[in-house]
Amino acid sequence: MVSSHKLQTAIDEIKEISKIDLALYSERGKLAAATLTIVEDMEKAVVDFASSMAESQMLAGYHFFKVFVEEELEYILLTKSGGEDAYMVGRLAVCQIRNLALAYMEQFDRNNFMQNILLGNMLVVDMYNKAQKLHIEQAERVVFVLELENKKDTAAMELVKNLFITKTRDFVTEVDEQNIVVIKDTAAMDQEALLQFANMIIDSIHTELMMRVRVGYGSRVNNLQDISRSYQEAKMALEVGEIFYAEKETVAYGYLGIGRLIYQLPMTLCEMFIHEVFGEEVPDVFNEENTVTIQKFLENNLNISETARQLYVHRNTLVYRLERLEKVIGLDIRKFDDAMTFKIAMMVLAHMKHQNQEKD
Repeated sequence: MVSSHKLQTAIDEIKEISKIDLALYSERGKLAAATLTIVEDMEKAVVDFASSMAESQMLAGYHFFKVFVEEELEYILLTKSGGEDAYMVGRLAVCQIRNLALAYMEQFDRNNFMQNILLGNMLVVDMYNKAQKLHIEQAERVVFVLELENKKDTAAMELVKNLFITKTRDFVTEVDEQNIVVIKDTAAMDQEALLQFANMIIDSIHTELMMRVRVGYGSRVNNLQDISRSYQEAKMALEVGEIFYAEKETVAYGYLGIGRLIYQLPMTLCEMFIHEVFGEEVPDVFNEENTVTIQKFLENNLNISETARQLYVHRNTLVYRLERLEKVIGLDIRKFDDAMTFKIAMMVLAHMKHQNQEKD
C-alpha cells in the first residue's frame, strides 16, 4: 500500500491547484489522508458506499468516488463542495491516485523481483520473462552491500534510495536486517569510479545520519542470473575485509588478494601451518610497540631507514627491536621470505580467531 505521506502529498497538491478539499479513505472506512478536518463520522457512509454498486454519489455535501487499482477497490475519495468543479476535480484525483498506486505496485514488484534474483530463487526462464514484463533491461551491473553499524532504520534506507531516485537501471533493496543492497548500472564506470561511488555513499551516510558504514562490492556482471554471484562476492568482501582489512571502509572483492585464499582455508590446515611456523605455542609478542614496529616495517617494504624515520627512533634502536623479535618468533623479518611467512601467519591467526568467535 502507498504510504500515508505520499497520499497526503498528492491530495495537498490537488487542493492547492483546485482550491477544493479532499479526503481519502480505505475501502474499510479508515481515513488515510485529508486536506480538511472532517467533523462528521463518515466511516459508516464510506463503508456503505464501498459495498454499493455505484461508482460515485453525492452525500452530505461530499462527492464520493471509488478508486480501483487493477480492478480491486483500494480507496474511497471524497471531495467537499457544492459546485460542479468538485465532481471534475474528484474524477481527476481518482486518476492521479490510481496512477500513484500502480506505480507503487510496479516498484514493489521490481523490488521483489530483484530480491529473488539476489537470493537465487528464480529459474532463468522465469527471470527473463518477468524482467520483460517489469521493463528491466540487461545492463552491466555491480552489487554493493552496505553494512551499517546498527540495524538499518527507515532513515538510512530512504537516504540511499534518494541517491538513486532518478536512476531507472539502479535498484536499492534489502534482504536482511543489517544490510542495504544497491544494484548499480556500471556501464560507464571504471574501477576508480566504483571506489568513488562507494565512498560517496559512505560520506552521505556519515554526514546525514552520523552513522558508521562499511561497503563491499562484487565483480561486474552482464546477465541477470549473475547478479546473485556479485551479491555473494560483495558479502564475502565485507567478511574478509572485517578480518584482514579492518581499517578500510570500502572493500572490493577483486582486490582481496591473499586474504581471500586464507579465508577459504579449513581450520585443520591453518593449525598445521601455525605449528610449522611457531611450534606448539604461538609466542606472545604483540604488545603495542612490537605491533606498530612490525606494521610500519612491512608497510615500508622492509626499509629500515624509512621505518626508523617514521617511528622517530634511531636506526640502531629499530635493528635491536627486530633482532629481539627474531629471538622470540624464530623469523628474521628483515629477510623477504621470513617477512612473507610472518605476514601470512598473522593473517592465518586472525582468520582462526574470527572462526572461533563465530562458533561462540
